[in-house]
Amino acid sequence: MKTLYPWQTESWRALQGLRSRLPHALLLKGAQGIGKLDLALNFAQSLLCEKPNADGLACQKCNSCHWFGQNSHPDFRLIQPDALTAVEDGEEKPGSKKPSREISVDQIRDLSNFANISAHCGGYRIVVIHPTEAMNTNAANSLLKTLEEPSANLLFLLVTHKPQQLLPTILSRCLSVAVPTPTRENGAAWLAQQGVKHPEQALAQTGFAPLQALNWAESGEGAEERSILLAAIRQPAKMDALSLADSLQRSAPGYVIHCLQQWCHDLTSAKLTGKVRYFPEQTEEIIKLASGVTAVALMRFQKELFEARRAAFHPLNPKLFLESLLLSYRHLFPA
Repeated sequence: MKTLYPWQTESWRALQGLRSRLPHALLLKGAQGIGKLDLALNFAQSLLCEKPNADGLACQKCNSCHWFGQNSHPDFRLIQPDALTAVEDGEEKPGSKKPSREISVDQIRDLSNFANISAHCGGYRIVVIHPTEAMNTNAANSLLKTLEEPSANLLFLLVTHKPQQLLPTILSRCLSVAVPTPTRENGAAWLAQQGVKHPEQALAQTGFAPLQALNWAESGEGAEERSILLAAIRQPAKMDALSLADSLQRSAPGYVIHCLQQWCHDLTSAKLTGKVRYFPEQTEEIIKLASGVTAVALMRFQKELFEARRAAFHPLNPKLFLESLLLSYRHLFPA
């Protein structure tokens, strides 16, 4: 867990304003990669803290804060997919069975005892679920039953990137708190403080999500593939889709699709408004390319990319999967 980020000041004040009248469930919603989970964890720790500071932040000195820092607080539970837990613990091993990306019904049912016992410290019992949309159907229905019959001093903090995927009945039982994406200036300034080179470019490439931009910059994951892809799609008339797919087949399809979606968004935006969002350094090139393709064709390809994104984690044949998308892109432009 990190301390509050500079762009979370207003969100923190909003949460602090709810301390005296907390509902049974809060829904923290916003873009992925802006620190919603850290915000939820900080709020949970502050509620459990024995002597919170004047600004509401946990003191980091009491027994409760010590337990929280050691992931052993008896009145707190974090529910998330096994895949996220494995990454955080460094337990992912090549060749082993991949951990689930879903939150299972068993994980939610295991909360039944926790929800019905008295708080160890006499205050709140808090459950953070992240990301909430990762619950499968049975898990969501099980959570709904708990939300319909809430126990006293039991607080659910639901963190979501995609609230539209949650059951309407769950949404109706939560108080929503929108966590805003930081401005371009604030995000780039923070990335620069973290030592990221070309912070504005890194921020744009990740949809203006500072934490995701920092992660990509530090890991370098997908950087080489992105460079190869961009060099090719900037010159569609010379692009060999089959050879390019061969070069990219070892990369995660999701990275390729993400880059294509951003590129095509800028092509469409340049076509309709003369502006670009994700690749400002290639503005002139993008505007020139956009002039040679119809807006209808671009929107049709965007829809194809959106549908491909759903299958990106489990393509039957990654090379053929990429070939199909790259050929579609190539066919957007006249020979």
